[in-house]
Amino acid sequence: MHLLPEYIETYAEQHSQVGQQELLKGLERKTNIEIMRPQMLSGALQGQFLAFLSRMVRPKYILEIGTYTGYSAICLAQGLQDGGQLHTIDSNPEVEHIAQEFIQQAEQKEQIICHQGDAMQLVPTLAFDWDLVFIDADKINYANYYDMILPQLKVGGYILADNVLWNGQVPKGANEKRTNALRAFNEKVQADNRVKNVLLPLRDGVMMIEKIKV
Repeated sequence: MHLLPEYIETYAEQHSQVGQQELLKGLERKTNIEIMRPQMLSGALQGQFLAFLSRMVRPKYILEIGTYTGYSAICLAQGLQDGGQLHTIDSNPEVEHIAQEFIQQAEQKEQIICHQGDAMQLVPTLAFDWDLVFIDADKINYANYYDMILPQLKVGGYILADNVLWNGQVPKGANEKRTNALRAFNEKVQADNRVKNVLLPLRDGVMMIEKIKV
């Protein structure tokens, strides 16, 4: 998925240092070979952005909604504190085997806990104050995930929401169910005085949200 010209994205990838590079390359190859919609993978540039940010934040507890094949979980876990945990949730059992295979090879494998099921049901059972949250799941529920997670997010913690430009359809004003849901989510965040936010045109759009008050 390229919103930037591909040659710019390629150049940026070539000038980004990648942690656990061989493992992530293998995961990307397997996803492209075995999965029908491999474009859902975070990919090298976005993955390293997630890893870089996680290393800056040094979170103790990370929540990910949308494991897919595990690429973003492996990247995010690179910044965990010693003894910290990343809890990742996915509702698609068809890709679980790939995520498990590669997460078990990751340097932080003991710190990554995978859950299968509905995030709206599972998140309330996880009694953690989150430092960092990554949302990359069903777009219709983004606003619901946000409302559920924000009370559990520490003041000074961050939410990252992926695909908020939806291949450019959100700013174009396209009228489609997922596009409308993402547009409503972006507007909801923009109007919320409990947070500060910036929308980055990275890959398919990443909304960065910092909780500044209860």
